[in-house]
Parts: sequence; structure tokens; C-alpha cells
Amino acid sequence: MKTVVPTGNSRSLIHRLRALAVLLGLALAATTLPAGTASAATVAQSDRGQLVSARQVSTLATKQDVAAALAAVGFDTGTVRFGVDAYQLVYRTVDPEGRPTTASGLLVLPRSREHELRTVSFAHGTASYRYDAPSSMTKVGFVSAPAITYASAGFAAVAPDYLGLGAGPGPHPWMDVPSETTASLDMLRATLAFVPRTGRALGHGVLVTGFSQGASAAMALARTLQAGGDRWFRLEAVAPISGAYDFQHAELPALLDGSLDPKSSVLYTAYLLVAWNRLHHLYDSPGEVFQAPYDSTIAALFDGSHTGQQLLTGTPNTLSALLTSHGLDILRHPTGPLAAALRVTDSTCDWSPRVPVRLYYARADEQAANANTDHCEAALQSRGVNTPVVNLGSPDYEGSRHLGSNVAGTAAIVRWFSQLH
Repeated sequence: MKTVVPTGNSRSLIHRLRALAVLLGLALAATTLPAGTASAATVAQSDRGQLVSARQVSTLATKQDVAAALAAVGFDTGTVRFGVDAYQLVYRTVDPEGRPTTASGLLVLPRSREHELRTVSFAHGTASYRYDAPSSMTKVGFVSAPAITYASAGFAAVAPDYLGLGAGPGPHPWMDVPSETTASLDMLRATLAFVPRTGRALGHGVLVTGFSQGASAAMALARTLQAGGDRWFRLEAVAPISGAYDFQHAELPALLDGSLDPKSSVLYTAYLLVAWNRLHHLYDSPGEVFQAPYDSTIAALFDGSHTGQQLLTGTPNTLSALLTSHGLDILRHPTGPLAAALRVTDSTCDWSPRVPVRLYYARADEQAANANTDHCEAALQSRGVNTPVVNLGSPDYEGSRHLGSNVAGTAAIVRWFSQLH
């Protein structure tokens, strides 16, 4: 989620609009394929993760350059040790039906003398505009700063764009559990293929993290790695930030009852219905769930070519102005394909990690209801896993605690990962 709660003054409103225009983020993912889809594992396994192209997108030659770039976007600079080189990788993967496609991602390497590097996989919050993806950034910004942070601390930092963002074709299948997982895993494989070209190598271990949408994507990737989803990579630790791990029972009710930022609720609910109708056929006509005039415009807004600012101006400020009574009803009482998809989305904490795990959150998050973290902790505890939950307090980033949790969480996690061996 990438919105900001309004505070009643014009400066906060400007900050909220700026943040919304850059990114929307929400945490969703898992590792099981919905019934009826082709198994990704059966589709040209040898082709998945195959590198299609690689290009260097930026260099911050010294640690001073990195520190200046991170400070400019409000990220902590205390762990910066090296300059970095950043690359966009395009690689082969599979779509939600298990058919071959391509995706892209950002790889950032430290300018250190270490030959074998430890890997951090960072999953970003949801983007609506394809060029807001990590690998499309021409300079350090909110979405790429975590990867820069981890690489400058000495890690090989991998940040998948997901499907349909960056250089990947088609619309982004937002909140689609299988493709978030396969795109993340295959980005690791593409990185393994590319890194030797730089004279470096990757070790087996992967430290997994992610923010907002990427929090659940991180949990899903971690579960897949622990289950032996790849012959090279092994899970070492997982540390998600501000996820919506229980979308049906924690996040969706908070979006609908006004507990969260109203404009965020409009945008995420619209994105959910549009993206999941493409995947799961929730309605025959937009007019069934969206009120006029939005029923004729809303789907196009989420085609990947519209900016966050266009989404802001093209949507109402309240759910009551966006949704029909039927649209509200199906979200309040999910059945059929919607209920089935939610079960997949909400399964990311339903496993037993055998590695260190920490859950990070901000108090009174205005976009990811805190109940999500509570539910994830409870799910892990029910499987015998006592997970430390780290309260980041009330970090502020342009008026948003949610965005602030990404900044504060990244600073905390890079230090924790650096202590693990």
C-alpha cells in the first residue's frame, strides 16, 4: 500500500497525493496454485529463470554516493559500506495459467571485494503503473531504496518487479499468489545465471523480506524455498514488513468499515475487483459492482499504463461513491471464486518455518490493518513457531505510518540480516 492518511492540512494532502501517485501497495501472496490452473512446475522447468537480457541501469560508485542517494529519499544510511551497481534483468517465467512469459527485476550488487555474496530477496509493495517497478527506476526512489540499502551493506539484493510491471508484458495480475511466487523464485534463478558475468558468485542461502504486498510475497517465497522449490537456493531467514496476511478477515473488513484511509480503500478495492475479475471472473459487467461513471473507466485505469496521479483523479474519494450495493455485498460476504481466491491469498502464514522469522509492523498503520500481523503470528504459533513481532512504533514518511514502516523496517532488517550467519 502506498497511500497516506489525511491530517487536515494542505501539506499533508500534498504528501498523500505524492505518495499515492508513486505507488499503491498491499500485502498478498501464497504458494499454492488455485484449482484449475496449470502447474507452473510442469511448464518448461529448465526455461524458468533463464536470462533473456541484462543491462546496467545505474551506478553509485562510492559509499558516499549511496549515502547521499538514500538520504535524499529519507532512508537510513547507517549501514552503508560500499558503492553499488544496479542491473535490470529480464527472464523467463510463467503466467497465472502456467504458460511461458517473461518478467523483469532489479539486481543490485555491492562494489565490495567479496567473491561469494549472500542474497537478499526484497519484494516491493504493489505498483499500478508499470514504470514504478524497481528495475524501471532511473534513480534511487522509495521503491528501489531497500534494494540499494541491502546491496550497500554487502548483500546481492534481488527485487522482482512481478508480472506485468517493469519490462514484463501484459497487465499486472495484482495479488495473484502463484505468479508472485514464481516470478520471485525465477528472478533468483536469473540472478544466479547473471552474477558470474560480473566475476562474482552467489551462495546457497537467501534472506527473504518484503513490504506491504511484498510482505506476503516474501512469506510465499520463503515457504517455497524451505520446501525445496529450487535446487540451489536455501532459505536462511524471513522478515516481512506491514503485510495484509489475512485479507478476508482482517484487511478487507478494515477497508470496508472505514478503519483505514478512505482513498486507499477506494484504490485497493477497485484494484482487487478489476485484477481478480481478469483472473477469476467475479462479474460479467463492471456495472454490476461499480457505479457510473466509473463502471466504464475503472478497468482501463488499472492496465499498467496509467500513473498514480491518473488513478487519483479518476476515482472517487469514498467506497459508497465507487461500488454498487452488489459490489459491497460480495466483498462483505465472499462466496464462489472470490472466496476461493481469498483462501489462497490468506495462506501465506500457514506453514512452519525452520529458520529465524520476524514480523515487523507500524502501530496504527493506516493502510495495512494491524490485525493482519496478529493473525499471521497466531497462525505461526498454532504450528509451534514462536515468532518475534517487532513494533516499529509510529514511523512517519510523508504523513504515512505505513510508508514509514518500510523505511524503519528496512533499517532494522538489514542490521538483523547482517548478524545472521
